[in-house]
Amino acid sequence: MLDFAIFAVTFVIILVGAVLYLYPSSRRASGIPGLNPTDEKDGNLQDIVNKGSLHEFLVSLHQRFGSVASFWFGGRPVVSLGSVHQLRQHINPNHTTDSFETMLKSLLGYQSGMVGGAAETMMRKKVYESGINNTLTNNFPLVLKLSEELVGKWKAFPDSQHTPLCAHLLGLAMKTVTQLALGESFRDDAKVLSFCKNHDAIWSEIGKGYLDGSLEKSSSRKGHYEKGDVKMLCVTPVCVWALHFLSTSEEVQDKLYQELEEVLGSDPVSLDKIPQLRYCQQVLNETVRTAKLTPIAARLQGVEGKVDQHVIPKETLVIYALGVVLQDSDTWSTPYRFDPDRFEEESARKSFCLLGFSGNQTCPELRFAYTVATVLLSTLVRQLKLHQLKGQVMEVRSELVSTPKDETWITVSRKD
Repeated sequence: MLDFAIFAVTFVIILVGAVLYLYPSSRRASGIPGLNPTDEKDGNLQDIVNKGSLHEFLVSLHQRFGSVASFWFGGRPVVSLGSVHQLRQHINPNHTTDSFETMLKSLLGYQSGMVGGAAETMMRKKVYESGINNTLTNNFPLVLKLSEELVGKWKAFPDSQHTPLCAHLLGLAMKTVTQLALGESFRDDAKVLSFCKNHDAIWSEIGKGYLDGSLEKSSSRKGHYEKGDVKMLCVTPVCVWALHFLSTSEEVQDKLYQELEEVLGSDPVSLDKIPQLRYCQQVLNETVRTAKLTPIAARLQGVEGKVDQHVIPKETLVIYALGVVLQDSDTWSTPYRFDPDRFEEESARKSFCLLGFSGNQTCPELRFAYTVATVLLSTLVRQLKLHQLKGQVMEVRSELVSTPKDETWITVSRKD
């Protein structure tokens, strides 16, 4: 009987140890509340797919488990932070690492030492920022010209004509980026359209790949990632969402018009005048916040860290659930309302800066998008009024950036 008891206890210990080792559902990420893996190999990947996007999955995750929650991507534990308070606490020696690059490389199986040190990343960012700034300085007249061409086209439309924002603003973004980066040969619309198709294919593959897990299994998708142009990814949605939200508020349009008249008069916008357009900056900030433009960022934990009472081990992928944070009622009053005036408050500006959407941590791609959008708004709002299409229902597709799921329509009319 004693032999049997010893055998039984030994068997149970071995069984429990095997389960802990072979099946990760029994070992949560450092004891942080969250989901156990639903599949030994894929972790919670199917749960993400079932929700429709990683953003929607994170919304559900944080509603259930609070502002610090965990899940599994394949065999890797992931910690998600869903409030400004927790993000402020997060200790990350790789804070200069590009969030988009970090997330994709981590999911592809890179480790922190392979992404590059903080000094290397900072140097790369400075070189990239310098290149974008020089390109804008040397080619600003072209950016202005392309916006003026689009506004001129819209001015010729009858008041009742429906204008497809996504199609027209994608065209503006494509022409701007290709001509600035690749030269005058892209004045040819046929070349721009061909480039557009290839660009869409690349980002569609990347967006699907990091959602369904095939990105980490496909060398061709890794290659697509390395070739992607994030500037294009940012410019179009910033402009689309800005014009969509402006079309819903005549009051915001009037206030923006007054600032443009006071700062610019009858002159076109220039690079040196853009910093003076403070309300325009507030409009773009609120556009990014309300649209949850970048719903997810990430950091790879280079050393052991801690948030609240939770320990985050080295090499853990830490997700910043920005789509959750940007509409957190503890940080933003009436979070689902488009209200640029909220950024008159210092607390709102500080929170926005902490999230990496303004200040020194702003990525060069978003700064580029803000510049193009400011040029477009300063040209458009002084000549046209934007009108919302009645009965239009906006559905959002949340992938690497948030975009309208279907075409977005407005109407325009000349100012009196």
